[in-house]
Amino acid sequence: MSEADNHRRWAADAQGVYEVWYTTWNDPKTDQGFWLRYITENPVDGPPRGELWFARFDPRDPSKTFGIHKRFSDVHEMREPWTLVVGGSLLGHDHANGKVDGDGHSISWELHWDPAPEALRWFPDVFYSRPIAETTVHSPNPRVRLSGTLVVDGEEITFDRAIAGQTHLWGKKHAYSWTWGRCAEFAGAPDALLEILAVKLQRRGVTLPPMTLISLDLDGEHHRLNQFRHVTVNRGSWRTGRTTFSGWSPTVKIEGELTCAPHQMVSAPYLDPDGTEVFC
Repeated sequence: MSEADNHRRWAADAQGVYEVWYTTWNDPKTDQGFWLRYITENPVDGPPRGELWFARFDPRDPSKTFGIHKRFSDVHEMREPWTLVVGGSLLGHDHANGKVDGDGHSISWELHWDPAPEALRWFPDVFYSRPIAETTVHSPNPRVRLSGTLVVDGEEITFDRAIAGQTHLWGKKHAYSWTWGRCAEFAGAPDALLEILAVKLQRRGVTLPPMTLISLDLDGEHHRLNQFRHVTVNRGSWRTGRTTFSGWSPTVKIEGELTCAPHQMVSAPYLDPDGTEVFC
């Protein structure tokens, strides 16, 4: 079980840190995609808070694509079983129940999934034993079957073992620039999973070269091009609506391109614990 991988990494009274748990999934009946995000934010100045984010992506009717987020003062965690509560909405290792209203939208959800046997580590192994990165990420439930009900502005959508992924990240500051891509429903490869992450960091005002990390599960094999020996040969580039990536090891070569149109996207504003405004 990977439940411990969802436990909070920062103390509730820590300052200058943030922590995120997000779940993404698609509806195979309508091709809609969904993004549900629970956040704990401990600013450098000011009291701790929680946030709930939700986004819907509808490729058939872009007018239904939107994202909302809302802040809450009430946040707490329970360990056995692990449960995070933000604004009265619950997140467990294998379920999520709650609601959020804002910007003219009303969302509620009752979801559950079969937990994964182990987490997916995105970064080089040493990142999980030492505080090296400004943000660290892994997926306690990288590819699981999700069921339940989602109500979006009065429209009820039910799911029966839809493919989902649940990820946990924690840090002190977001990267200067990043791109993330995930595909868990390949045509002709029903059990495949691709996760890519490419980031640019800044150190003392200097932007460093991109670091690209790639994980691919395919045909029962697990390809992890995410160690330091891979970073030197992996490549990634991105701009709005387009990401390209490639990676190589002695046993596999992975390359691809992800594209979308502007009307298929939403803009999400972030606020780092130090007050810096960023967005994705």
